[in-house]
Amino acid sequence: MDETRRHDSGEIRRGADAPAGPSHDATQTFGHDSDLSFVPFGSDLSEAELDAIDALPARSALLIVRSGPTAGARYLLDSDVMTVGRHPEADIFFDDVTVSRRHAEITRDGSRFEIVDQRSLNGTYVNGERVDRAELSNGAEVRIGKFRLNFFVSPADLPASAEG
Repeated sequence: MDETRRHDSGEIRRGADAPAGPSHDATQTFGHDSDLSFVPFGSDLSEAELDAIDALPARSALLIVRSGPTAGARYLLDSDVMTVGRHPEADIFFDDVTVSRRHAEITRDGSRFEIVDQRSLNGTYVNGERVDRAELSNGAEVRIGKFRLNFFVSPADLPASAEG
């Protein structure tokens, strides 16, 4: 296996370290504008994370929590619609007051993934920009409340030019 790999968003190296309803939602607003600054994570991923990405079947993707209360958690995206929120029945459940009960949806069309904000109080961010809807590219950073995640597509779905 190569010691260095390249994905769309930049080089990834093996590292040694590894609907809104009534307006009485209990979601707390998240800090000030300074909290919204976009500082990309380094591209170092652990051996286990790289192996998990390599093992993804075609038409699937992986979200890896990089910071927040569940840092290190991984979520497999393998269905056409996945919900993200503070509601216990959400497909991706984030138990934190900075996340709306029904915060966002991640949709899949073929091997293409898109995130759609569900009118959340704190918004959904992709690569540091607040979005209502955005296509997710390999390596993209997604922020939902205080959680920062990276999105990775199956290597089987990457263009051949990105593999070399």
